Amino acid sequence: MGTPEFSVPALEALAARHEVVCVYSQPPRPAGRGQKDRPSPVQARAEALGLPVRHPVSLKTDEAQAEFAALGADVAVVVAYGLILPQPVLDAPARGCLNIHASLLPRWRGAAPIHRAIMAGDAETGVCIMRMEAGLDTGPVLLTRRTPIGAEETTGDLHERLATLGAEAVIEALDRLDELAPVPQPEAGVTYAAKIDKAEAEVDFTRPADQVDRLIRALSPFPGAWCRIVAGDAPERLKLLRSRVVAGRGRPGERLGGTVIACGDGAVEITLAQRAGKRPLAAAELLRGLPPSWYVVTGNATGP
Repeated sequence: MGTPEFSVPALEALAARHEVVCVYSQPPRPAGRGQKDRPSPVQARAEALGLPVRHPVSLKTDEAQAEFAALGADVAVVVAYGLILPQPVLDAPARGCLNIHASLLPRWRGAAPIHRAIMAGDAETGVCIMRMEAGLDTGPVLLTRRTPIGAEETTGDLHERLATLGAEAVIEALDRLDELAPVPQPEAGVTYAAKIDKAEAEVDFTRPADQVDRLIRALSPFPGAWCRIVAGDAPERLKLLRSRVVAGRGRPGERLGGTVIACGDGAVEITLAQRAGKRPLAAAELLRGLPPSWYVVTGNATGP
């Protein structure tokens, strides 16, 4: 039971080693210029593997719950599915429902654990294989895999590593299901990874450089942190996709040379950015397309 690209490695690993009786994914959504319904990455991969797919709008109806129970599944593996599983669905598989969660529970329960871990400056993260219960990511943990967060890693980078790690971990958990003892999550250390709001994405250069850097990396590639720059007649948005903390001091938002921008404390160097309607460009290539006098617009800035 999964929907986005993050869930695909787990699906492939399960299909290679186990009998997948059915794949559940969220319904196709309008996408692209023509706004035609497009199947989720999980549905597309499941169909390519020749697996049966269901995409109910909800699992709360008696009919949907009866259809799920009729599968006679031993275990349901859930990873970024996006629908709430009612208690009858949680109870249907003989060995329960296992969730692949991309954090070190109980830290970062909720919708955006990868983003929030980078944004908070966590030194490490990982995946947990959790036995699901009615609460939000509150179930006991069967298995944990840990991994460090690199100094310049983005959510996109970490997303790929954790998707692979999660696939490996759930296969191990299923292989060892009879011997793994579920460990209740401690009450201490609980944090919630709220869904990313696009209003968070505008960069405030009055903040310290390490916070600005973490915001840029946490929101890359989506929704993308951004700032306004003047490189012509009017301000335009510049999406900031990669960065690093560097030495430098100046007025917050002041460009110190190249793509180095002063923050409230220290400076960041933008190493990958994207102008509206353009492809992402590394710093050197970006600078070739900008006039030498371009500058960042901050709340009280009127010029470079």
